[in-house]
Amino acid sequence: MTVSIVLQFLVVLAAIWMGARSSGIGLGLWGAVGLMVLIGAFGITPTSPPVDVMLIILAVIMAASVMEAAGGIDFLVGIAERIIRANPKYVTIVAPLTTWTFTFLAGTGHIVYPLLPVIYETAHRSGIRPERPMAVATIASQQAITASPVAAATAAMIGMFAEKGMTGWGLREILMICVPATLVGVIAAAIVSMFIGKDLKDDKVYQARLAAGEIPAPQSAAQRPALKPTAKLAAFVFLSGVALVVLFGFFPALRQLPGAKSPLSMPIVIEIIMMSIAAIMLLLTKVAVDDVPKTATLRAGVVAVIGIFGLAWLGDSFISANKDLIVPAIGEWAKVAPWTFAFGLFLASVLLYSQAATTRALMPLGVVLGIPPQFLIGMFPAVNGYFFIPTYGSLIAAINFDLSGTTKIGRYVLNHSFMIPGLVATVVSVATGLLIARMIF
Repeated sequence: MTVSIVLQFLVVLAAIWMGARSSGIGLGLWGAVGLMVLIGAFGITPTSPPVDVMLIILAVIMAASVMEAAGGIDFLVGIAERIIRANPKYVTIVAPLTTWTFTFLAGTGHIVYPLLPVIYETAHRSGIRPERPMAVATIASQQAITASPVAAATAAMIGMFAEKGMTGWGLREILMICVPATLVGVIAAAIVSMFIGKDLKDDKVYQARLAAGEIPAPQSAAQRPALKPTAKLAAFVFLSGVALVVLFGFFPALRQLPGAKSPLSMPIVIEIIMMSIAAIMLLLTKVAVDDVPKTATLRAGVVAVIGIFGLAWLGDSFISANKDLIVPAIGEWAKVAPWTFAFGLFLASVLLYSQAATTRALMPLGVVLGIPPQFLIGMFPAVNGYFFIPTYGSLIAAINFDLSGTTKIGRYVLNHSFMIPGLVATVVSVATGLLIARMIF
């Protein structure tokens, strides 16, 4: 490995580090700075930006944002609340399965935020250590992103396969492997979580704080605001769009146009369906168009697109410029043990805080290294390493919503409440995904 490549790699790491420090759109903006340095200082030729991926994300986020503006996300959250409250004794199992399901349907882990107080109240009233369901439910809400047909990370995988001309690999294969793999991972993490920490009745620190009045006693469930009249309709229209995406993904013949040599690519299909679904929701619900850009979902989606724009472009350009040296150096090793590529995905996601950005930046390298596509899909859940450093939004929210103080960041920072369920879920998901990939393909 030459000095030039080492220096270029340090530039890439520095851009990621600076982006991670500023977070938000800073991830993408510093990616562009890193690319500018690579071009100016090392003379590398930039690749094309990941346009298809960004368009898919914008289309899906647009539909989800209209649904949120019409109250559809509130409707889905209400259903999730009833499921969780109906099974208080098993909240450590039910809560993560619920957050996984609703992230799978909505394509965004942000749906976990309004559920966190419900999970806390249910666990606390039942005498169950809130840390257990709170932490694993937060992890599950992100694991589902790598199994959702309408998530940005899945769009990145589909777009990557399409760009590489790997027409035989797409949404169908991703769902066949990642849906059962992430579900098994979440269930394993939930089971392990049931034994984390002391029960509240045996936790002397908790009992002392409760007796001193430092912790509010368990309260009855607060009433949620009334749903908008259009909430249910918006949710059903959006979910019908999700169903159509899955249908076209599983049956390529439905995408075959008369006289065409091959079916329409899934990126185009997803873009058309989700933009159309957004328009239909606007028509049927009569949501004010000006309300859509104000939604949290749209803001988060735009941040994701900017992050992918800068960081993925940076990663693609670096790999493309140096692939003749990088591939021979580690290619044989990856071919002998392709599962080791999952470590790279995990470590990158720790820094990038984005499953989609990690996927778009590193998965093309896996293709270049000759790792079979089914194994790349099996390793897809490894991009869920966001939890390793406990500064992600949903982690901080879970800590703040747990008034008992059991969900926390440890004295040594990394010994936090999310570490064990996060590692278990990720390791089991990847192992299961690789096993399914080997058995099916």
